[in-house]
Amino acid sequence: MSTDAPEQHADHRFVTKSTATGEARMGSPASVHERFSLLNAASKRIGTTLDVFETGRELMEVAVPRFADAAGILVQDRLVTDGEFPHRSTDGSAPVRRIAVGVASAAPGEYAQAFPVDEVVVYDAWTPYAKVMATGNPILYPRLGARTAREIGRAWKRDAVTRVLEDSSFLVVPLKARGRVLGFVVFTRRPDSAPFDEQDLALGEELAARTAICLDNARLYGHERRTALTLQSSLLPSDLYQPLGLSIASRYLPASDLASVGGDWYDVIPLPGCRVALVVGDVMGHGTRAAATMGQLRVAARTLASLDLSPGEVLFRLNRMSQDLDGSQIATCVYATYDPVTRLCTIARAGHVPPVLVHPDGATEIVEVPAGLPLGIGNDPVETASLTLPHGSVLALYTDGLVESRDRDIDEGIGALRHLLSDRIEELGKDLEEVCDLTVGAQRLGHERDDIALLLARVHELSENEVAVLALPPDTRSAAKARTFVRATLAEWGLESVADGAELMVSELVTNAVRHGEGPVGLRLLRGPSLVCEVADRSLAMPVMREATGTDDSGRGLQLINWVAHRWGTRPTPQGKIVWVEQKLL
Repeated sequence: MSTDAPEQHADHRFVTKSTATGEARMGSPASVHERFSLLNAASKRIGTTLDVFETGRELMEVAVPRFADAAGILVQDRLVTDGEFPHRSTDGSAPVRRIAVGVASAAPGEYAQAFPVDEVVVYDAWTPYAKVMATGNPILYPRLGARTAREIGRAWKRDAVTRVLEDSSFLVVPLKARGRVLGFVVFTRRPDSAPFDEQDLALGEELAARTAICLDNARLYGHERRTALTLQSSLLPSDLYQPLGLSIASRYLPASDLASVGGDWYDVIPLPGCRVALVVGDVMGHGTRAAATMGQLRVAARTLASLDLSPGEVLFRLNRMSQDLDGSQIATCVYATYDPVTRLCTIARAGHVPPVLVHPDGATEIVEVPAGLPLGIGNDPVETASLTLPHGSVLALYTDGLVESRDRDIDEGIGALRHLLSDRIEELGKDLEEVCDLTVGAQRLGHERDDIALLLARVHELSENEVAVLALPPDTRSAAKARTFVRATLAEWGLESVADGAELMVSELVTNAVRHGEGPVGLRLLRGPSLVCEVADRSLAMPVMREATGTDDSGRGLQLINWVAHRWGTRPTPQGKIVWVEQKLL
């Protein structure tokens, strides 16, 4: 079996070496000094990286032409693609991938044709390759007979294989590490070279053993790194929600390049009424344990956000939940809610670094919010602060890894961040993604850095095509006015396809507000990722959906809304309540 394989590594894994370099090539007999010199070169040059393909290339550079005229290294394909061994035991039939080929300069083109790099193959059980994989023992042909060479070439329908192998000295050595066969190495010498002998076989086994350990280390590293990246990607949002009235950009950088995971996180959570919650948190510590705690806190924060609580109440409850998760883990967090209509931003923080606001003219300020205690400590209430964000301003939420190091304190780091954000935003305008890159790149501090999370939100003023408001008197005729307003507005917005459902639901909500609510009725339409219709009144009594019997004259309105709307709900306001319905835009 042969399959096409990716070519991204082919340019550096076919190694061509010249025998006229002054290096002594191993022959028979070879001096003890030459053998020790070769093993010394192998110990220094093989395994300098944790990359499977680079390790294979390094073996080729060491072995060719000093030990062999040509060589190839093949490893089990699942080790390369998944970092795993095949499910079945190794019986020689597992697919193997040729990760590197080395050849002296005599005939590199012919070897490339016979043994293409990146080819995935399964060898027949009778071949020396499959036997080595099955038994874990080397096979040596001082001279490979013409018949065997032809049979191997015929199996792959490649005449070049026969020409390359016929009358060559042929040595196949298994790659064994930690009791498992990873693959094998093929060494060959031309007919006019001295054949391999028993001493060469022992030397080939030593080269393969050193290479196998390096390959297995690379496999383990690749497996752990893929696991860590999968964990991190599952814990952080893969695609940030883009709310109405804000442009969002974010970056995450773990402290460890090796583990690639950490305890920092960010999130953008949609709230009723096209509002949004912006969250940035930091679990103390690094690595998988911090990442696991971070994932629990992020899910808990999302759950609390769905209750539409104030930022202070969210962090207060999150603090209690964090103490139940792991008493030894402490975290900080900043939680902000934003209303795109009023541009009101309400912020609370639990031991976290303060947000930075960049004004449209480039001036910056630290948003003064009481710091509070970190999550996992105490039971004190969390205070909040509110401010109206100017149109065109940028709110920056971040973790202390961006501003603190051994060489500078937090205040100095925040000052540098303010200056950097002001310069970059003024220079790059609306390109928040590039601002994120440049900010993290400039603030990233050496090898002993902390995890870094950065979330930038630029404020946009809503247009007439995004929000429409109507005040209605507490009169039975208000429902008809609301229907007319909804249909006319949606026609202007080009949303006639959802007008019937919106008109029906708004009519029911306005009728309920007039009959069961208090004071004037407010109607607001918001066009964001979905269409939101809100009806407000001054009554604190929340509507309750109940089962209507066949004789009831009322009680079916909320059931109708529940059937038509994508989502609906209620939330209290300082003046009363808002009932909202949401429709998906077609």
